[in-house]
Amino acid sequence: MPANNKVREVVVLFKLRLASLVVFSAILGYLMGVPEGAFSWAGIIGLAVAGTLLTGASNALNQVLETREDALMERTAKRPLVRGSLSSTEAVVVALLAAGVATFMLWHQFGPLTGILGVISLFMYVALYTPLKKHSAWAVFVGAFPGAFPPMLGYVAATGQFGLGPGLLFAMQFMWQFPHFWSLAWVLHDDYQRAGYHLLPGKGGRDKASAGLILFYTLFVIPVGMLPWVFGFTGLVSAVVAVLAGLVMLWPAMRLFFTTDMRDARRLMFASFLYLPVVQLAYVLDRL
Repeated sequence: MPANNKVREVVVLFKLRLASLVVFSAILGYLMGVPEGAFSWAGIIGLAVAGTLLTGASNALNQVLETREDALMERTAKRPLVRGSLSSTEAVVVALLAAGVATFMLWHQFGPLTGILGVISLFMYVALYTPLKKHSAWAVFVGAFPGAFPPMLGYVAATGQFGLGPGLLFAMQFMWQFPHFWSLAWVLHDDYQRAGYHLLPGKGGRDKASAGLILFYTLFVIPVGMLPWVFGFTGLVSAVVAVLAGLVMLWPAMRLFFTTDMRDARRLMFASFLYLPVVQLAYVLDRL
């Protein structure tokens, strides 16, 4: 295969569109933490490049471990490793190279703590979350940890230290992931079952128990989203935005509990996609 085609396949392997959402969250965390007058475009660019490489490496190693399962699901059946346009060896080499470069960049530009957080995130996603998906719905809980790292890592990159601020950003994104992922798992439940995954919280799959837990966790998204205001990191405006965005998620979650209808799961999924960037952007603007 020509080199330019290989590059295109690596782009697909790294799932750069998904990676861009992760990087955006990290950049907003950076903007939350950067001291007044210390804004740096070099910091933004460095974080964006390193974050893209690290997330891409995680996605690639995930696909190496799940090639057999990906071949069984409609939405993943055309991924490069399934089609054979990239070999597992090529994917591992590219992923480890990207992870190494990303870790060096984070460590060198932002300090050891940021680099260590990047390594922990990669390890938890690839070594814990990915294999656990094949055995237990608890994988969602485990995966919520590395999934909540981006804004925390961005904040630490700006300040060089951990504290309450990055912890609150972590808590918000951690709690948000449950209704977000479970609504996605509801929509993709049939496809997941083809690969042997059971990722909805209820043992019966698309049932009242799963819908009830989705509603329960969505309720908690609202107060957790207000915590940066409660602790004085942001103003009242962002708290109001967090409440309103949380209510936009809560309505389809309530409907899903009463109807267990696929359409309401989709509404919740799309509402959750909007919630995170809207609320995190409100946090940043409220600190200006």
